[in-house]
Amino acid sequence: MEWTAHPREHVAHLLAEADIAIDGPRPWDMQVRDATVYSRLLAHGSLALGETWMEGAWDCADLAGMLARLLAAHLDEHVRTIDDLIAGLHARLVNLQHGQRAWAVAREHYDIGNDLFKAMLGRRMVYSCGYWRQASDLDTAQEAKLDLICRKLLLVPGMRVLDIGCGWGEALKFAAERYGVEGLGITLSREQYEYARTLCAGLPVEIRLQDYHELGHAADAQRFDRVWSVGMFEHVGVRNYPAYFDCVTRCLHPEGLSLLHCIGGERSTDHTDPWIARHIFPNSMLPSAQQIAAAVEGRFVIEDWHNFGTDYERTLLAWRENIEAAWPALPARYDERFRRMWRYYLAASIAGFRTRRNQLWQIVLSPRGVPGGYLAAR
Repeated sequence: MEWTAHPREHVAHLLAEADIAIDGPRPWDMQVRDATVYSRLLAHGSLALGETWMEGAWDCADLAGMLARLLAAHLDEHVRTIDDLIAGLHARLVNLQHGQRAWAVAREHYDIGNDLFKAMLGRRMVYSCGYWRQASDLDTAQEAKLDLICRKLLLVPGMRVLDIGCGWGEALKFAAERYGVEGLGITLSREQYEYARTLCAGLPVEIRLQDYHELGHAADAQRFDRVWSVGMFEHVGVRNYPAYFDCVTRCLHPEGLSLLHCIGGERSTDHTDPWIARHIFPNSMLPSAQQIAAAVEGRFVIEDWHNFGTDYERTLLAWRENIEAAWPALPARYDERFRRMWRYYLAASIAGFRTRRNQLWQIVLSPRGVPGGYLAAR
């Protein structure tokens, strides 16, 4: 999009579509500290919006509220920049989530430091949406989510389960202790790998630093009664969805069940927002329902599709409260620029779920269909 003159006026006109004013009195209004913000926003859109915030070039008392207004007005779709075009072209030319590129998100995000995540996530290191139906605090909501997964998968003692993208090992620990199962967890994050091995020590749980593409190829490879993935599918990429579900097919017993817990987007795409890609989750993208259904077709029966995306805003608000209280005690490497980056990340995530642009899905799959029906088995 080309702009002729008066960048401030152009930006003010765009923001007005979302009922946001420049230097206005309301909590969601944008307080501009540096006039170069306007031309940068017009040239680089969402990338510049996040980066100028990180630099302190503008402020907002209610950042999540402001970003929610921008999303609700679909301004992210109205203003397309060269950064969006490059991101889309790159995703079409390169498989961003395969081979060594798949490890980038572990190095640049999940290996930031366990101290940061421990401060934010609560008693359990669970970096995914809690289940708040009967919960009043974060820790209870996370335990309820873990138990929900176990109950949906009809776990019984002696089963062997596979956790693809096991994080810090909390789901496997919970399932082994509460439901008497054995398990294997894989992750690409060395920080998570070391933590999960310690967390699950003494339990019948193995943790590996391994890519899911490598699983299940050996002729004598053991199959699992259950396979789940919680908060990992967002890093798989649409070009790899068939490979992911083929991996589940190789690893899952023909009479078994699989559960996919992931954030979903309202529209199909092949890449993520440029700011998120550069500063938070490199090479990530949110699947749409259509993309998941297309990849599952011919491979699995969809037994259940549960959306509790409204619970994610509450989870994010709890994480934000935790991390804001913890900043003074965290190491100096989490400097002011990092803190502003993290605040923007959480605020943008809150906005995505508040406006229902993003969803949280739990999908139960079976290779052949549960005899008598899945709901009856539950």
